[in-house]
Amino acid sequence: MRAVDVIHGLLQGAAVDRMGLFDSPWADTLQKWVGQGYPVDESGQPQKPGDHFQFDMINVGGWFDCLPLAGFSEIVEETESWAARRNGAGAVLKYWKHKSGTPEHIDFSMTSRSVWEEKYRPHLLKVDRQRLDIDGTRERLAERRGQDLWTFYGHLFIWENMRQSLGDVGMYENLLLDPGWIHDYNRVYTDFFKSHYRVLFEEAGLPDGIWVYEDLGYKNGLFCSPQILAELIMPYYHELVEFFHGYGLPVVLHSCGGIEQALPLIVEAGFDGLNPMEVKAGCDVLRFAAMHGSQLAFVGGLDARVLESGDRQSIRHEVLRLVHGMKDLEARWVFGSDHSISTNVDYDSFCLALDVFRENMSY
Repeated sequence: MRAVDVIHGLLQGAAVDRMGLFDSPWADTLQKWVGQGYPVDESGQPQKPGDHFQFDMINVGGWFDCLPLAGFSEIVEETESWAARRNGAGAVLKYWKHKSGTPEHIDFSMTSRSVWEEKYRPHLLKVDRQRLDIDGTRERLAERRGQDLWTFYGHLFIWENMRQSLGDVGMYENLLLDPGWIHDYNRVYTDFFKSHYRVLFEEAGLPDGIWVYEDLGYKNGLFCSPQILAELIMPYYHELVEFFHGYGLPVVLHSCGGIEQALPLIVEAGFDGLNPMEVKAGCDVLRFAAMHGSQLAFVGGLDARVLESGDRQSIRHEVLRLVHGMKDLEARWVFGSDHSISTNVDYDSFCLALDVFRENMSY
């Protein structure tokens, strides 16, 4: 079967002849792998992993500037190693210059509902076509469609937007102290995303599906209670998913951390797939599939620490355990890691995992 047909079938519950394949090596990891035999392109850069490993899913765009002041970036402080930049939501984040990593939260301007309403909210009420890479998205979509891959657009949504705008403390405090502001923030942003995606769909074209990147958990569980999620967050997730479903697009939710308590809410919101089931945060793709295999497809779930170990026997054993376990459950699965592929993973270890998977991926 073509890759696009395999992923369509897995996400929609139709019969397929094999499992899918997708993962996300870091850019730094690819650079390391070049020294271990990974191929480079004509310009000397690492070959795109989707092409080299023949992943079934491929991101072709859909990521646009969603901060209130579009295109705004101000250097506040920098050294040879890092730069602290103020973004279009007034937040100062610290980024490494020469390596990958999650930015450090430094300072936030959006400290109250009045600041939001006066300084930032007005910039999000109209469609701004300059935020969208319409031509580039159209070209990438056409190219990958011609390769029979399952194409998707991907972006953050309200949870991650709030974290990078209000900061963790401000966000968590106001989930309890000012839920009216949170509702207004989410209402504005839901309309914002729908209106901009509508333009992108009409002018760049429809992909095969959507990924929504929202990290709802950390190593010990959810960042907030399931009740708060149900009241303040999930109604907007459901609305966005229904919007995408109206275009015939299945939706995968990416959420790192311990999210088991939120599984019923994720299913109720209508998501079609879930990624990545982070093992070190207590997730287990086999347990999740046993509970919700009839309602969700699963993307990922292989403990990246097994790959990092470099132990060939352990890698082979864990891949086979998951492959056969998912088959026994008749679960819909796209093979991949439970987070992403860090620089702690060697090239031959990742190749071994893929080889073992491909030898056993047929249903």
